[in-house]
Amino acid sequence: MTACIVGWAHSRFGKLEGETLESLITKVAVEALEHAGIGPDDVDEILLGHFNGGFSAQDFTASLVLQADDRFRFKPATRVENACATGSAAVRQGVRSIDARSARFVLVVGAEQMTTTPGPEIGKNLLRASYLPEDGDTPGGFAGVFGKIAQAYFQRYGDQSDALAMIAAKNHRNGVDNPYAQLRKDFGYEFCRHESDRNPFVAGPLKRTDCSLVSDGAAALVLADSSVALGMRRAVAFRASEHVQDFLPMSKRDILLFEGCEEGWARALKTAGVTLDDLSFVETHDCFTIAELIEYEAMGLAKRGEGARIAMEGQTAKDGRLPVNPSGGLKSKGHPIGATGVSMHVLSAMQLSGEAGGIQVPGATLGGIFNMGGAAVANYVSILDRIR
Repeated sequence: MTACIVGWAHSRFGKLEGETLESLITKVAVEALEHAGIGPDDVDEILLGHFNGGFSAQDFTASLVLQADDRFRFKPATRVENACATGSAAVRQGVRSIDARSARFVLVVGAEQMTTTPGPEIGKNLLRASYLPEDGDTPGGFAGVFGKIAQAYFQRYGDQSDALAMIAAKNHRNGVDNPYAQLRKDFGYEFCRHESDRNPFVAGPLKRTDCSLVSDGAAALVLADSSVALGMRRAVAFRASEHVQDFLPMSKRDILLFEGCEEGWARALKTAGVTLDDLSFVETHDCFTIAELIEYEAMGLAKRGEGARIAMEGQTAKDGRLPVNPSGGLKSKGHPIGATGVSMHVLSAMQLSGEAGGIQVPGATLGGIFNMGGAAVANYVSILDRIR
């Protein structure tokens, strides 16, 4: 692979008053180019990750990036969508353009504005990322889908509420030091473990602290060929960029295995020529804490049914065997759908460049990213390595 990340930008995530989808997109586009040290004239292709799904009245949004600078006019711009993995889907398309040598510089933007949508509509919009003939009437929307997954996991392996609370507490603790995070508060294990007025059950065994946030936000990055990147300020190379798509209906899969995640990790590690033990950290898709737990098993950190032990022993803490979600993850950072995958790549590049501030993993040299759409349907795994 030849693609490298050479610049980036990241907005704060949360309920962003006074912002529009357009303003979120244009701000990070300009800042990413400035960070890379290039101008709009240098960009050969633009990719926008934007899920929408009813969150924005403005559809057909690829050309909103052109609003950042008139010099973008006539550049090829394409919107990419793959549910909650939309951002990583846009990144991978950019990587493929670089690797195919059809572009020298690619600008990738991911954005979503969710908080302006009424609450009941948010649930309906998110549920569209499930298989509607089977799950369209699920109470609680997408939280209800993962609530059913959690119930099934508990039935097979026993009550794992302690482990879910440990994952939630870890990610909230990590998010305190992330200036981009929506919820920068260390709730602690006891709060996350027990039901309360402030932490009620939402769906099945999942409480509020087990669920990611409804967010606005944007992130952007600039990709370049490695030969070009080596002459720039910084260069974080893709050792692997894999995409595995699985069946949409959960009835066609053993949903507790996250087999698409497992396959994606296996391919990425093989392509990169590394093992999990070589990684300095992982940013993984904790849309719900049960997802992170199952992902431990799918990536190979634990045997099936033993992910709870990894969590309870602190192996995925920032100072553990393999830090998982040092950014705070979706749980703390927020989950503006189209921005999430781009954000994961930006924050990982920051880690590898030693520019991650309070969330920095000391001595980070190799990073892994897992971003998924739906219930392990669209699965993207990247492995990043700093070369400059």
